[in-house]
Amino acid sequence: MIRAYCLQLIGIVVFFGFTGYPALAATPDVQEIVTKANHMAYYQGNDGKARVEMTISNDKGQTRKKSLTILRKNMDDQDREQRFYVYFHRPSDERGTVFMVWKHIGEDDDRWLYLPALDVTKRIAASDERTSFVGSHFFYEDVSGRGIQEDEHELTETTDNYYVLKNIPKKPEMVEFDHYIMYVHKSTFLPVKAEYYRDGTKYREMSVLEVEKIQGKTTITKQKMSNLGSGGHTVLEFTDVSYNNDLPDDIFTERYLRRAPREYLR
Repeated sequence: MIRAYCLQLIGIVVFFGFTGYPALAATPDVQEIVTKANHMAYYQGNDGKARVEMTISNDKGQTRKKSLTILRKNMDDQDREQRFYVYFHRPSDERGTVFMVWKHIGEDDDRWLYLPALDVTKRIAASDERTSFVGSHFFYEDVSGRGIQEDEHELTETTDNYYVLKNIPKKPEMVEFDHYIMYVHKSTFLPVKAEYYRDGTKYREMSVLEVEKIQGKTTITKQKMSNLGSGGHTVLEFTDVSYNNDLPDDIFTERYLRRAPREYLR
């Protein structure tokens, strides 16, 4: 799942699996590129699981670390309905915190955050999707992915290795960026970098740092989100990645926010 990410790019991340597509003789149209990149970043395999180590750094070099498990399951074979379950193991004061997402195409996703210290479940509104995910430089939307239908996409450049896409939000009042530039690797359709612009200035950047083959899938194992204004950044490192785990559907329901499915979180 998972690891391949995080983009969300568009995304990302936060994380997640990929398999390469065969190289095409002719340049595909922009919708084909976007669709394949989204599939590679978020939908590879029937489901996915990964342990994630998160390191949050500020401009002074001070760091905070968090450890979490991400579970993901596709609910159809059309890259539409999908479920995410993110469980925090560390630090101790955040242990048991759960972030859950039901992704929908063509309408707002459902997102919940369970805070065990308060024994409170919060619904995350669409207006809050582009705010910090548990104090990191990733946003909630980065973790589970941004719907490709939310932006207008333009293929602005084709290099030897990348398709370069400019993405403009259809509802600019809902986001803080004017547009973002995404670099999609040509042979794998893996999104490897995203640059966010506001008022003509690049202020935020996601970059893939390491990739491995896992169960035959090209998988991101390390990625970084940087705030270019503050100088801070967050790095995600993925281990114990697995695909097609036959995760049961009921894990991704509200009753498991308080009662974590521990057999799937080890």
